[in-house]
Amino acid sequence: MRWLWTPAWIARHVAMAVLVVGFLGLGWWQISRATAGNSLSWGYAVEWPVFAGFVVYVWWREVKLARRRAAEADAPPADLADVPAVESTPAGTTGSRPAVRRPVRVARVPAAAGGGEDADLAAYNRYLSWLNANPGARPGDYPG
Repeated sequence: MRWLWTPAWIARHVAMAVLVVGFLGLGWWQISRATAGNSLSWGYAVEWPVFAGFVVYVWWREVKLARRRAAEADAPPADLADVPAVESTPAGTTGSRPAVRRPVRVARVPAAAGGGEDADLAAYNRYLSWLNANPGARPGDYPG
């Protein structure tokens, strides 16, 4: 459990404690405001302790995940004699992780500019150029 006392984990513990105390303090403050007649504060009085509970949950989950990682790192490697023989694996793969390969470069070919323009596109472009030429005009003034 030494890994729980590294500088990074101490910072996490302190942050969790500060946040929980702060959130519970804010909840208590909202309760005092709610009893003084502010009805909206009843919702906040419930909300702040929920936030504190969420902080505790996230901290607990992170500790649990770190313990699991530490246990996996400390576990002795499996003896190869106990592992059953596996059929041949494809080249470049190890276990269940896919191999990292070089990206494939594909040449980009520009689209052919031949043929005619689309009639709707040409009409729309004429409309846009008319609007640009007549900045004070409204779209309903378009003669086309």
